[in-house]
Order: sequence, then C-alpha cells, then structure tokens
Amino acid sequence: MFILLKPGCTPEQRTRVLRTIESAGLAIEVSEGHHRIVIGVVGDEDCLRHVPIETYDGVERVVRLRRPYRLAAREIHPEDTVVSVGGADGAGRQETAATKIGTGLTIIAGPCAVEDPDRLLALAREAKDAGATILRGGAFKPRTTPYDFRGLAERGLKVLREVADEVGLPVVTEAMDPRQLETVAEHADMIQIGTRNMQNFPLLEEAARTDRPILLKRGRAATITEWLCAADYVIHAGNSRIVLCERGLVSFDDAVRNHLDLSCVPLVKRLSHLPIVVDPSHGTGRSELVSPMARAAIAAGADGIMVEVHGDPTHAKSDARQQILPDELYRLVPQLLAIREIVAQERVEVPS
Repeated sequence: MFILLKPGCTPEQRTRVLRTIESAGLAIEVSEGHHRIVIGVVGDEDCLRHVPIETYDGVERVVRLRRPYRLAAREIHPEDTVVSVGGADGAGRQETAATKIGTGLTIIAGPCAVEDPDRLLALAREAKDAGATILRGGAFKPRTTPYDFRGLAERGLKVLREVADEVGLPVVTEAMDPRQLETVAEHADMIQIGTRNMQNFPLLEEAARTDRPILLKRGRAATITEWLCAADYVIHAGNSRIVLCERGLVSFDDAVRNHLDLSCVPLVKRLSHLPIVVDPSHGTGRSELVSPMARAAIAAGADGIMVEVHGDPTHAKSDARQQILPDELYRLVPQLLAIREIVAQERVEVPS
C-alpha cells in the first residue's frame, strides 16, 4: 500500500506515520515530489489492517495496492523517474558525457556484438555524430545454438570501454551471469539484463547491488505485470535506476523475428514511473522495419530507442539481418526528434 501525506504535513506527523510502519516490521519507500510526499509500504500489509493510519494527522489517504508489483507502480511514485547514465565514475575511470533517460530523447546505438576495435571505433564516432547518446555492444552473447558467435567476453568489454572513452559516450552491455557482474560493472556505465534473463531473480538482485543503472528488457513471452514485478526485484534490492526496454514478443508469425508490442509503451507510462525505450532491431529482426517502428515507438511516447548499427551488416558476426547502416541513423534521428517534440507538446496540452 502507499500513504499519501497532505501538502502541509509536519515533520512530527510524518515521523509518527513512519514509526508506525517500522514498528510493524515493514520496509519503507519514500517518494518526495514537488507538491507532496508518498510513503510506500513494502511487506505483508495485513499487520496494519487494524491500524487506523487514515485518521492520523497529516495523512490525506491510504491506498492498498492490488497489483503484485509495488515499487515500480506509479501510485507510489507519481512523478516520472529520470535515470542518469555515465558521467563521473567512482572507480577513477575517464569521465564520459552523462545522459539522462526519461527527459528528452535517448538514442542507444551500436553493433549487436563487439567484433573489431578499429571497426567499433569508426562506428561509434559515426553513431555519436548522428545523435547517439549511449553506445551499445555485446561482449557476452546469448545464442540459441552454442556454435554461433558468442562474443569476445572480457576482451570485448575492454574494447567497448576503450572506444566509449575515446568518443566520450557512456556504454551499456549485457550481463548474463552473476559471476560476470563485477567485470561488466567495471567496464560498463549501464548493465543490460536481456530478455532471457528477465526473470533470473538472483541475477536481478546481484545486478542491483553493482550500483549501475539497469536496462531491463522485457521477456520473450512476459506479461507487463511480470515485467514490472522483475523491476520490483531490482528496486527492492536497493537500485531504483531502471530503464525498461520493449524488444518484442515471440509470435506464431515468422514474417518478423518478434511481435513488437508498442501498445505497452503508453500502458507502462500509465502504470509505472520508470522510463521506457524500444528496441525495433530485435522487435522486428528486419533492417527495413527498424526506422518505421522507431518512429512509431517515439510517437507512442517512448523515451528513446535502442538500435543495432553496423558498418557492414552483411558480414556481421551476429544478427546481420536486423542491423542498419550509419547513414540510416543519420536520417532517422532528426525524424525522431521532430516526433518527440510533437508528443511533448501533446502531453502539456492534455489536462491531467
């Protein structure tokens, strides 16, 4: 449940509410907005069933949530979360330009997999020049068959970090195993949890403890509720810097790789405070569909896109069919910026 405090609630009144919750052995999540404070209660709420918190001075109302996810719910955090990626790094690494996801337009771009340092550097420079704000690239690649290219592992991470530092972009890459997290966190500004691991709960909790922002991809057959419950695992473990990523669902139709569910974008915006980006590369599996679906994603209200870009897609070691050329990214980004501006104006004009 969550407790909405009145705008004029005093510190003493707030303390009484917090002490009541703590004395029941429940965890607390406090969200302080511009106009009011929301207290989220995490745990078995039944122990407060007979406590009349609604009557406490300073309490406006108490809402008991029926949804299985709580910390990712908009009710507990009415204002949009903005996730900062990059910038100053406590490990003493070279500082990269910070980008904020949840305000403006985020463009995450790069190859499916790290293959060659020189090729990656050239591509990263083009991607940044085209408008990319975060560099992506896989070092650990989950493949359906063990005989396909599975990434350069730690060597790929080092290349990715060196290139990101050279061009001044923050970097996101995937971790598939809790044993990889320390190494991935050392090289990445943001950790991706891929579709196959969305419900790998030990991985989610360990990733949260790295103190890196998390890009949480929707599972291949996951409901929105399951997706937001996975986000709750990360927040409950102490990390609220989560960006959701829609990347398509499995479908009976083999004309496209996956079914890209763009209806989830406005729905998630209504249900959750977390920012959401869309991956039309995996969502379609076809390079000619990437730009149209990217435009549709931003029109639906997404905070950004994640696209696979390669200088020579036909010779890419993985996912060659869905990677676009840098020239297409140059054409696409101005279109997305124009669409984002229209969407932002509509949000201002529509009464809440």
